[in-house]
Amino acid sequence: MLARLLAPAGWLYGSVTAARMGRPGSNITPKVICVGNFTVGGAGKTPVAIAVAGMVASQAQSVFFLSRGYGGRLAGPLLVDPARHSAADVGDEPLLLARHAPVVVGRDRAAAGALCQTLGADMVIMDDGLQNPSLQKDIRIAVVDGSVGVGNGRCVPAGPLRAPLARQWPFVDALVVMGSSSRTVDDMRREAAHRSIPVFDARLVTRTRPDFLAKPLLAFAGIGRPDKFFHHLEALGGNLAGAVAFGDHHTLSDGEAADLLTRAASAGAQLVTTEKDFIRMASPAGSSPDIVKLISATAVLPVEAEFDDMERFRLFLGRAAG
Repeated sequence: MLARLLAPAGWLYGSVTAARMGRPGSNITPKVICVGNFTVGGAGKTPVAIAVAGMVASQAQSVFFLSRGYGGRLAGPLLVDPARHSAADVGDEPLLLARHAPVVVGRDRAAAGALCQTLGADMVIMDDGLQNPSLQKDIRIAVVDGSVGVGNGRCVPAGPLRAPLARQWPFVDALVVMGSSSRTVDDMRREAAHRSIPVFDARLVTRTRPDFLAKPLLAFAGIGRPDKFFHHLEALGGNLAGAVAFGDHHTLSDGEAADLLTRAASAGAQLVTTEKDFIRMASPAGSSPDIVKLISATAVLPVEAEFDDMERFRLFLGRAAG
């Protein structure tokens, strides 16, 4: 009922976004690979962007990430310095990306791309920005969560789509399906085949089984889909004594940190969270005793994107990037 009531607003939002996608953008010398998604929420694009950076490293002398810096107060464009910038400055995803390659953040994607070029990049990987036309892209990859697809197929705020799916397809060169497929995603596979768009299957994996999985776990996460993190822990054999979900990019308050510590102590459980949550939590370390205690008491579960056919995806990137 709510989705139907919000449908007119979604139609307007989606129509504006779709019309904007067709505008011409600025061109820069480095090749630009955009890793985005059709919807809002966590599809797994950041791990895919990191995997792409590793694959193209042999083709490029200098690979840079470009991010809007969602959640950060600095508009940019600027080069992220993990020793100086916090998640409050530049967002959590850029700090995670910076562990793998230099990162430029900027709300103006064209200006941020120009800074990448000035800094010597010959390959730029955009984390998000599929619907943003301000910078021309050489390869456009859409990542979709295989278990949920595009939800109810409506646009924000009536659903998760950023623009009508039919109007986004012309701006996609490859589809990456993360995890098992729902019926909706099977329909997307057929549409991609009809449009001669290659489809690649991937999943989030943890390479080694962490020792903390032997203990009862109190998991917490503030990402696009926290349930994916909780299910991944269980799939690895973890015993969840509790699971606490926060909103995407949520910054923990002192009270929330104290509550997590109390709940873990009561259950005799090990606290565990995602890399992005830990980065966001650790950035303002020292702001309160409870936050500092939570940082020292929390384990981190690393994940990465693994492709069913890594070589096929690598060949696609090489051919498409020219």
